[in-house]
Amino acid sequence: MANNIKKTSKGGNKKPSNNKGNFKKHNNHSTPKMEAVKEIAYNDTLTVGQLANLLHKNSSEIIKFLFMMGNMSTINTVLSDEDIELICMEMGVEVHKEVIIDEENIEEQLENITEDESKMVSRPPVVTIMGHVDHGKTTLLDTIRKTNVTSGEFGGITQHIGAYQVSLRGRKVTFLDTPGHEAFTAMRARGAQVTDIVIIVVAADDGVMPQTKEAIDHAKAAGVPIVVAVNKMDKVGANPDRVTSEMAEQGVMPEEWGGDTIFVPISARNGDGVEDLLESVLLVADMQELKANPDQLASGTVVEAKLDKGRGPVATLLVQRGTLKAGDSIVVGTSYGRVRKMSNDKGMEIKSAGPSMPVEIIGMNEVPRAGDVFMAYDTYKKAQAIATARLEKQIEKERNANTAMSLEDLARKIEQGETQDINVIVKADVQGSAEALKASFEKLEVENVRINVIRSTVGTITESDIMLAMASNAFIYGFNIRPTAAVRKKAEEDGVEIRLHNIIYKALEELEAAMKGMLAPVYEEVVIGQAEVRQTYKVSKVGTIAGCMVTDGKVVRGCKARLIREGIVVYDGKLASLRRFENDVKEVTTGFECGLTMENYNDIKVDDYFEFYQDQEVTE
Repeated sequence: MANNIKKTSKGGNKKPSNNKGNFKKHNNHSTPKMEAVKEIAYNDTLTVGQLANLLHKNSSEIIKFLFMMGNMSTINTVLSDEDIELICMEMGVEVHKEVIIDEENIEEQLENITEDESKMVSRPPVVTIMGHVDHGKTTLLDTIRKTNVTSGEFGGITQHIGAYQVSLRGRKVTFLDTPGHEAFTAMRARGAQVTDIVIIVVAADDGVMPQTKEAIDHAKAAGVPIVVAVNKMDKVGANPDRVTSEMAEQGVMPEEWGGDTIFVPISARNGDGVEDLLESVLLVADMQELKANPDQLASGTVVEAKLDKGRGPVATLLVQRGTLKAGDSIVVGTSYGRVRKMSNDKGMEIKSAGPSMPVEIIGMNEVPRAGDVFMAYDTYKKAQAIATARLEKQIEKERNANTAMSLEDLARKIEQGETQDINVIVKADVQGSAEALKASFEKLEVENVRINVIRSTVGTITESDIMLAMASNAFIYGFNIRPTAAVRKKAEEDGVEIRLHNIIYKALEELEAAMKGMLAPVYEEVVIGQAEVRQTYKVSKVGTIAGCMVTDGKVVRGCKARLIREGIVVYDGKLASLRRFENDVKEVTTGFECGLTMENYNDIKVDDYFEFYQDQEVTE
């Protein structure tokens, strides 16, 4: 009671009361008699006292109710969301928990936008064209662009801004002209889901090629519907059946075979079938029911950006929600600015741009990154403050950069029931190994945890593999191949884990152990250096001596070494000797030459390279 008396002078003036001197009833945790509350909302945790204030009840009523439920509570007890719901239900009050979204986290804000269905209108589909080099991607883009340029429009030339819109029977389609699969993946790695449909171009006289497979991998990983354009139908030797069959082998099943993918025969060079292709795109778009609300502040993605000497930072934006207007203040990543000038894909200055429309803008304080999300704000000051706060957070994050998910993290996550699908990229020295690994991985199943092999190809690990792994949160398993130092460095920078093996069952055992959450390696292989073979000398009784230049790290006498030819491991063994000039040496470091021999192996050639490694015991 003493506490109540002390608080009288503070609390007594907050709300008018007919009982002026009645300070015994009035404290911070209860309120004088007021009209009954029918609905409350809160956004954070609540104590018993705070909930009592919101309900206009005495806190003792809530404490009593909780006591009856078997919970001993005080006025300062923090209530769970379930307890708050039960108390409000008992009091006959509706309760809502409001989600507070961090204003600086644009991506989170966009995810949590609740769209007003009554204001949603149809929007044009956004299409990306991908395929193997020389299969006709660029020709198809040019054909689509030219056939949709109206006469007298800047001499019939469409300005290239990395994205453009075409019209077909009164409807529009937006095309993204990405420079390649890497750009598409980089966008997806940053969380930008910009594409609604992917057109994969396959030459009818050439069939499915490595980059075609890459395009399929990217489209599937992004969960985007595919339309296949079977190009070069005008050429002698065109075989569309072969394309259909090979695409079906890659899991892209045509409608005629009971699948859900439309195949359209075209000739990009003379324009045959291009209109049918566009109609198919509209059909797929109709099935997706693409809609957006134009009556709100704009948000979307940066398609490309550059620094122009005369105009400063120039960015091509794809508006995905709302309407972007000239003069709007926007934030992109850590950059901000005001839209000083906005042009469409035909180079004409415009004042506003709706959903699915690509525009080029100037007015940013710095060049944003392609794939970053942008958002418009009602004031320039607010945009500036949010961009500055994001920059500070990014600097802090880079300081405390953590690596991506490792197998140890995976084991922990599975133990906690967090992960159900594990994405894996398989790279092997021969097709048979790649297929065997893929089949073996996909058969592994531990307590409903499934392996999803998103790519399985022959050859060494490339930067494209690293980017796909980063975008898909995947591991890379290499079988009898070795990545270069540059690829290793990129993987390390992007937080992608590469696991290298030369025995299939060991790779399977390791992954199965991780799936069971019991990963406990005893030894870890540590690569200590690489050297390039510049010359070879054959010496009787000694064998082949390799004259090498150490290009990375160091080589240590007696260490293990792999001989690699064109990215493929041809021998794995131990160094027999290491010399510099006429002397035996313990180690040779980067930038120095040395002579070395391998135990029981002499087939060493110029331009081969060695990878030196040691097995180190992993301490718990």
